[in-house]
Amino acid sequence: MTGPVTGLVADCSRCFALCCVALPFSASADFAFDKGAGDPCRNLRADSTCGIHARLRPEGFPGCTAYDCFGAGQQTSQVVFAGQDWRSAPRTARTMFEVFPVVRQLHELRWYLAQARARIQTGPSLRELEALDGRLRSIASGPPAAVGACDTAALRSEVDVLLVGVSELVRRAAPGARADLRGADLMGRDLRRRDLRGAHLRGAYLIGADLRSVDLDGADLLGADLRGADLAGARLSGSLFLTRGQVGTADGDLTTSLPPELDRPGHWGAGRGTASSTPASRPLTAPKDR
Repeated sequence: MTGPVTGLVADCSRCFALCCVALPFSASADFAFDKGAGDPCRNLRADSTCGIHARLRPEGFPGCTAYDCFGAGQQTSQVVFAGQDWRSAPRTARTMFEVFPVVRQLHELRWYLAQARARIQTGPSLRELEALDGRLRSIASGPPAAVGACDTAALRSEVDVLLVGVSELVRRAAPGARADLRGADLMGRDLRRRDLRGAHLRGAYLIGADLRSVDLDGADLLGADLRGADLAGARLSGSLFLTRGQVGTADGDLTTSLPPELDRPGHWGAGRGTASSTPASRPLTAPKDR
């Protein structure tokens, strides 16, 4: 992909399978067995490919299909460690495995900033977004020690201030009631009759919720839990701060419209028709004063 998300999309061919080694997981509905941090997954091949990649979901690994590193894998492998594989240079392994999650956090923040920038055309807000993104990009390209020592919590707070401003700007432009459902427990709820255009759904629990054909244009979905949510026919093309990980845990179909930077998950069904052609919302012009 090109544009604002360039470099923030995983390229497994340029990564040393860091997510399959560095990260731990526990036997659950998402993973078929336990794996400790730093231990290679038993499905990992010597060439850094997955032995069951085409069968991950039926083999009990839906968590792997939903996971997204935001391009941190190739950034850590090829930039921070200059292409040095942990297998051929085992002394770097521990440091690489510690740095990778940090880079992922930085790239996740950059993903949100990229989405925010796509909604702002001009003004001070755009310049602030670009400047902060440049700082994060510089940190994520630094030497391992500098990357590992960065204060991700402070950076996340700094990013959040800008995201809140963009969210308010976008949601104000949406028609309807613009419901405030931040952190709301909406698990299993039938929301088909709710007007969720411009809704504040940050951190909302939408596990198993029925969102079929719901219009979520301008809705802030940062951190919303969409596991098992039914998104068939839902309009998400103009929503805010949606990630591949969120979409990957939900259920949708070909009638679900997504933002242009997100691909349709392979496990989604065919649905009732062809893919929606609903365009994403156009960028807004930032006000002079925040």
